[in-house]
Amino acid sequence: MMNQGWGYGTGMGGIGVGEILFLIFGALVVAGIVVLIIWAVRSSRDHGSKTSAAGSGQAIGGPSVGHDEAVAIAKRRLATGEITKEQYDEIVTALGG
Repeated sequence: MMNQGWGYGTGMGGIGVGEILFLIFGALVVAGIVVLIIWAVRSSRDHGSKTSAAGSGQAIGGPSVGHDEAVAIAKRRLATGEITKEQYDEIVTALGG
Protein backbone atom coordinates (compact mmCIF):
# COMPACT_ATOMS: atom_id res chain seq x y z
CA MET A 1 0.00 0.00 0.00
CA MET A 2 1.35 3.33 -1.06
CA ASN A 3 -1.05 5.75 0.65
CA GLN A 4 -1.23 4.21 4.13
CA GLY A 5 -4.62 5.86 4.73
CA TRP A 6 -3.40 9.49 4.81
CA GLY A 7 -5.88 11.19 2.48
CA TYR A 8 -4.66 12.00 -1.02
CA GLY A 9 -1.13 10.87 -0.46
CA THR A 10 2.06 12.88 -0.48
CA GLY A 11 1.08 15.41 -3.11
CA MET A 12 2.35 13.54 -6.10
CA GLY A 13 -1.15 13.06 -7.47
CA GLY A 14 -1.55 16.48 -9.09
CA ILE A 15 -3.68 19.52 -8.27
CA GLY A 16 -7.01 18.96 -6.61
CA VAL A 17 -10.20 21.02 -6.67
CA GLY A 18 -9.27 22.76 -3.42
CA GLU A 19 -5.99 24.01 -4.80
CA ILE A 20 -7.66 25.34 -7.95
CA LEU A 21 -10.30 27.16 -5.91
CA PHE A 22 -7.58 28.60 -3.67
CA LEU A 23 -5.70 29.93 -6.71
CA ILE A 24 -8.86 31.45 -8.19
CA PHE A 25 -9.85 33.06 -4.88
CA GLY A 26 -6.35 34.44 -4.40
CA ALA A 27 -6.32 35.91 -7.92
CA LEU A 28 -9.71 37.54 -7.31
CA VAL A 29 -8.51 39.08 -4.05
CA VAL A 30 -5.39 40.49 -5.68
CA ALA A 31 -7.41 41.83 -8.64
CA GLY A 32 -9.89 43.44 -6.24
CA ILE A 33 -7.11 45.18 -4.33
CA VAL A 34 -5.59 46.48 -7.57
CA VAL A 35 -8.99 47.79 -8.74
CA LEU A 36 -9.56 49.54 -5.40
CA ILE A 37 -6.14 51.21 -5.53
CA ILE A 38 -6.69 52.40 -9.11
CA TRP A 39 -10.15 53.72 -8.21
CA ALA A 40 -8.83 55.55 -5.14
CA VAL A 41 -5.99 57.18 -7.06
CA ARG A 42 -8.24 58.32 -9.91
CA SER A 43 -10.93 59.52 -7.53
CA SER A 44 -8.52 61.60 -5.45
CA ARG A 45 -6.80 63.01 -8.54
CA ASP A 46 -10.11 63.97 -10.21
CA HIS A 47 -11.50 65.44 -7.01
CA GLY A 48 -8.37 67.43 -6.27
CA SER A 49 -8.12 68.96 -9.74
CA LYS A 50 -11.77 69.94 -10.13
CA THR A 51 -12.81 71.26 -6.75
CA SER A 52 -11.39 73.35 -3.99
CA ALA A 53 -10.08 71.89 -0.76
CA ALA A 54 -13.24 73.00 1.01
CA GLY A 55 -15.27 70.78 -1.33
CA SER A 56 -17.61 73.56 -2.42
CA GLY A 57 -17.86 72.09 -5.91
CA GLN A 58 -16.64 75.31 -7.50
CA ALA A 59 -13.54 75.04 -9.65
CA ILE A 60 -10.30 76.24 -8.13
CA GLY A 61 -9.73 79.84 -9.04
CA GLY A 62 -13.42 80.55 -9.51
CA PRO A 63 -15.43 80.85 -12.69
CA SER A 64 -13.31 83.69 -14.10
CA VAL A 65 -10.39 81.35 -14.81
CA GLY A 66 -12.24 79.64 -17.67
CA HIS A 67 -13.62 82.98 -18.87
CA ASP A 68 -10.19 84.59 -18.98
CA GLU A 69 -8.77 81.67 -20.92
CA ALA A 70 -11.65 81.75 -23.42
CA VAL A 71 -11.24 85.49 -23.96
CA ALA A 72 -7.49 85.02 -24.47
CA ILE A 73 -8.16 82.36 -27.10
CA ALA A 74 -10.65 84.65 -28.84
CA LYS A 75 -8.08 87.50 -28.80
CA ARG A 76 -5.47 85.21 -30.32
CA ARG A 77 -7.89 84.11 -33.04
CA LEU A 78 -8.73 87.76 -33.76
CA ALA A 79 -5.04 88.66 -33.94
CA THR A 80 -4.31 85.89 -36.43
CA GLY A 81 -7.29 86.84 -38.60
CA GLU A 82 -9.12 83.61 -37.91
CA ILE A 83 -12.21 85.55 -36.76
CA THR A 84 -13.53 89.05 -37.41
CA LYS A 85 -13.98 91.83 -34.84
CA GLU A 86 -17.74 91.21 -34.88
CA GLN A 87 -17.22 87.50 -34.16
CA TYR A 88 -14.82 88.40 -31.36
CA ASP A 89 -17.42 90.75 -29.84
CA GLU A 90 -20.06 88.01 -30.08
CA ILE A 91 -17.79 85.53 -28.30
CA VAL A 92 -16.95 87.96 -25.49
CA THR A 93 -20.65 88.88 -25.09
CA ALA A 94 -21.64 85.20 -25.02
CA LEU A 95 -19.05 84.60 -22.32
CA GLY A 96 -20.62 87.32 -20.22
CA GLY A 97 -17.85 89.85 -20.42
